Amino acid sequence: MGETLASTSSSTASGGSPPIESAWINAYKSLSPRWQSSALSPQSAIPIAISRVNQVDAGRLDIEMSAMLKEQMVKVFSVMKPGLLFQYEAELDAFLEFLIWRFSIWVDKPTPGNALMNLRYRDERATDMRGKIRTGLEGPGLTVYQKLWYCVATVGGQYIWTRLQSFSAFRQWGDSEQRSIARRAWLILQRIEGFYKAASFTNLLVFLFTGRYRNLVERALQARLVYGSPHMNRAVSFEYMNRQLVWNEFSEMLLLLLPLLNSSSMKSLLSPFSKDKSSSSSGDEMLCPICQTNPTTVYLALPCQHRYCYYCLRTRCAATPSFRCSRCSEPVVAMQRHGVSINIEKND
Repeated sequence: MGETLASTSSSTASGGSPPIESAWINAYKSLSPRWQSSALSPQSAIPIAISRVNQVDAGRLDIEMSAMLKEQMVKVFSVMKPGLLFQYEAELDAFLEFLIWRFSIWVDKPTPGNALMNLRYRDERATDMRGKIRTGLEGPGLTVYQKLWYCVATVGGQYIWTRLQSFSAFRQWGDSEQRSIARRAWLILQRIEGFYKAASFTNLLVFLFTGRYRNLVERALQARLVYGSPHMNRAVSFEYMNRQLVWNEFSEMLLLLLPLLNSSSMKSLLSPFSKDKSSSSSGDEMLCPICQTNPTTVYLALPCQHRYCYYCLRTRCAATPSFRCSRCSEPVVAMQRHGVSINIEKND
């Protein structure tokens, strides 16, 4: 074929006359099979890398969405009998998971978490398709068979396992005093749980290595998460999450440190830096530091000589043997009525 085209082109260049008609027909017939074979041959899939962080975040967002819906449902039934929803908590969780599945995966739409992360499910078994592959994200969604099994595994399987665990714990199958059948069933459940956790851990390691299939259900159904749009980034801003984490850590630090601090000592330590101390110190000295009123029966705390109401000072000294003055944090060892030179009350 190459020789035919070469000879034709040489004759054209030398003589200036166009090639004969049979030469073009022979060239077309020789090249046509190759063109058809290349057009009909299945193209190899373009390797794509889906962010593992996006996939994990999508699953976490779905969990948070389910928790938010559950919280709203609990508020709706808050006026009913206390503990009523606790008995049907497993059914409520299964119902919410079914609603999310029904209005997302069943109608070929991404779950809320997948939508925020720009992800969708693709049937990995049908990716070797003939046609143009431009981005590597092409491929059909899940089939009806995959959707139904996804619902059975995620909604029904989790509900049955939760109820089975609660029933076995309530019946105390794990006790050694139980019958052999119950004890054997308990051991079988424990082995199944151990096997599932080991398989999940192995799948996690494979997922971190390859970036495919977050859980065992997706791997069994070959439902892979791919980007819904190749030119769209994930739509989640971590600014609110960062603020929430900062405030949570700050509140936990305060809850840890505040019980260790002495409020009276901190008040006395910060009192010299108070701005309005000079203007209001004379007026505050005449008021009881506990009730902040002008005492009718004035008593002095010894040895600091600060003024108190008799009732306020007496009750505080009786309740706290090591009571300290609210103004100077000095230990109050005795009480003295204002204007009397002898001690009439003492703390034991």
